[in-house]
Amino acid sequence: MARPAPRAVKRVTSIGGGPIGGGWTAYFLARGYDVVSYLHDMDEERAFRAIVDTAWISLTALGLGEGASRDRLRLTSDLRDAVSEAEFVQESGPEILTVKQELYRQLGEMVADDIVIASSTSGLTMSEIQSQCTTPGRTVVGHPFNPPYLLALVEIVGGAATSEAAVEWAGEFYQAAGKHPLVLNREIPGFIATRLQEALWREALHMVANGEATPQQIDAALIHGPGPRLALMGQCMAFHVACGEGGMATNLDQFGPALKLPWTRLEAPELTSELRDAMVDGCNDMAGERRFEELAAERDRGIVAILNAIGQVRPNSSGG
Repeated sequence: MARPAPRAVKRVTSIGGGPIGGGWTAYFLARGYDVVSYLHDMDEERAFRAIVDTAWISLTALGLGEGASRDRLRLTSDLRDAVSEAEFVQESGPEILTVKQELYRQLGEMVADDIVIASSTSGLTMSEIQSQCTTPGRTVVGHPFNPPYLLALVEIVGGAATSEAAVEWAGEFYQAAGKHPLVLNREIPGFIATRLQEALWREALHMVANGEATPQQIDAALIHGPGPRLALMGQCMAFHVACGEGGMATNLDQFGPALKLPWTRLEAPELTSELRDAMVDGCNDMAGERRFEELAAERDRGIVAILNAIGQVRPNSSGG
């Protein structure tokens, strides 16, 4: 099978029965693709369909694409069957290097030679993943943010053996599929968005570990402080606008010396039992009696509202 043009893709294979695999499946269905989803065991079907059905509520609220239908989904636990007619493969298997390496060894032999295979990995590099694949030139990272059916970002990067053509094709495909593709300059651990998120996460853990803040205070600070601004402008532009006409130049000239102040702790704190319990207890207190399904539904409704609000201010921004 020859590699189709990115906008000509009609059949997508999604590998993985968890929230990411299910989220990708729902998203591709909502964009009008025929989707074959591979489950390791068909006993996962009920939980998998629940993920798709939950996602469909928010996808409908955002607006379904032409031809969108859950009836275009087919499930199988036969990997060769799952990829037999794939024009694009989105892999969202377990985040275990040996598991992914074995999976890509099989995919390299099963998937038609020129079809792009993208991994949803959030922490592994494609150079590691593709090391046992016999056709690594068409393998890329296509890292989404959770939930992948709502958040538009997809970070794309190849491995040591990936062809530039495959990376370029993946970017064009995700663009055609309605995502916001971000092609990285080079392969780096954690990509871009996850590294930024982890820096924030480490600071939060340090403050809880040192008794400086509770999980509730940290979340309140973000929700009512930089969160809304970041959603609209990001970090760099927020600081550029914050200093008036002088922009980023004024910001760096005025506040640059503060970068040397010992505010941040870039190394991760020791995850002691006390820190673990403080984080777990704090989050359980915030969740109250609400179960995961309720929390996820509340999250999704909020993200839909935020995306719609951003779309009114920035009509050309990419949605989920």
